Amino acid sequence: MLSTTYEDTPVIRTDYSNPARWDEMCRVATTPNEEDCAAYVEFLEDRAYRDLTLDQVLDLVPDSFGHRMLIVADATTMSLTEFPLLCVDLETETYGRALRVIAAELHSIENNISIVNMDFIEFIDAAHSDGIFRGF
Repeated sequence: MLSTTYEDTPVIRTDYSNPARWDEMCRVATTPNEEDCAAYVEFLEDRAYRDLTLDQVLDLVPDSFGHRMLIVADATTMSLTEFPLLCVDLETETYGRALRVIAAELHSIENNISIVNMDFIEFIDAAHSDGIFRGF
């Protein structure tokens, strides 16, 4: 079970195949862009999460979870150059809907979803044909 006390949006690590890639992804995901926007995330590293599927990750989310989304760093994230993280919608009516976003653009979705400035569907609609959001 995930905690209900995370201040920032959790990023759950499920792939432990390459520590150097993980460190690089964390750096890219949290580096402010040219407008000084950065993702406010908390990285969760627990080998109990190793190789979990999306459904298994969702089973860890308590009913009182205080975030509108969570982020998963899985094998796909770690294997592709742009680190496409899996962002998961936790809103009741769209629970479990997911979208990949490159680490360098994580701030865009994390900031806007967290402050209820935009809806998840706006990022889905702006994703490239491969289903990955790379910015507006």
